[in-house]
Amino acid sequence: MADRMRVAVVGYGQIARSHTRSFRQDGHHLAWLIGRVPDKTAGFAQEHGYARHSTKLEDALADGEVDAVVLCTPSEQHAAQTEQCLAAGKHVLVEIPLAMSFAEGQRLADQARASGLTLMVAHTHRYAPAMQRAQQMIRAGQITLHNVVARYMFLRRENVGASGYVRSWTDNLLWHHGQHATDMALWLLGVERPGEVDVTSMVALPDRALGIPLDLSIVLRTKGDQLATIAMSYNAHVSLYDYVLIGQEDTLVIADNVLRHRDGVLYDPKGDESEARNSGLMQNREFVAAIRERRPSAISAQAVLPALDVLQRVQDAFDRWAPPGATHPTPDSGRGAP
Repeated sequence: MADRMRVAVVGYGQIARSHTRSFRQDGHHLAWLIGRVPDKTAGFAQEHGYARHSTKLEDALADGEVDAVVLCTPSEQHAAQTEQCLAAGKHVLVEIPLAMSFAEGQRLADQARASGLTLMVAHTHRYAPAMQRAQQMIRAGQITLHNVVARYMFLRRENVGASGYVRSWTDNLLWHHGQHATDMALWLLGVERPGEVDVTSMVALPDRALGIPLDLSIVLRTKGDQLATIAMSYNAHVSLYDYVLIGQEDTLVIADNVLRHRDGVLYDPKGDESEARNSGLMQNREFVAAIRERRPSAISAQAVLPALDVLQRVQDAFDRWAPPGATHPTPDSGRGAP
């Protein structure tokens, strides 16, 4: 592989646009754009300078010059498409979640290891500078964690994505956004293997319209008696995305990409003009570096298995509890005033 990689991107939504910008910025060749709707696929490919486009992933995989595939597709497709790309000999950067079950994630980790290919999961939040600084303080022993509290809340009662258009697929609070928060909490706590935490959870019944739960809470306990509480909702009229890291020496708060402690601001992206403030760019550079150096990526499939293990236990507990066919009692939850 030359220094300039040949990349195929699958999808044309907001996150595909972000990946496209970062790979183009670093001079990589945009070889294929794969999409679902022909005219949207052609329009995105033309706008961003892709050499070819198609509605069939197989076309990109059949191109022997393609080095890597970036999957920006619906969550339910990630595992099967990742397996298909690895089988075709392509390195893979797959958007979160890697899979919708622990068993699928484990199988993909095994497949990547056996093939010698790089499989990286796009948990971009790990590359946010405020998160990076907090994690460095923890690893350096400046903060001894007792408790992590994570909130991830916004309004998504209708099937509209971050870019504002109605989607053909429904997001999943537990397996998509839940994986963001769970992976981050475990990463900050230093949990590196599945099964190392106790899990307690409460998940609301599915919304009638979307067919998925819109509220959930997860509590984790490590072997060292550290706690993590993850509260999530698609029902919140005020968007909240923050972490409170309660330590023996100090307490850190991360909100709006700003890192604060008891004496004020430790990091604010407004004062950072370096490329490091671009978490997507840093993430994608790690993907490329792992391929070139023939090593596991920083966020390999193996690295996210602890989070998938937690989510699987939450899903299993919900499936055992939830009455068949039951839905949340609030009718038409997203349509009209609350």
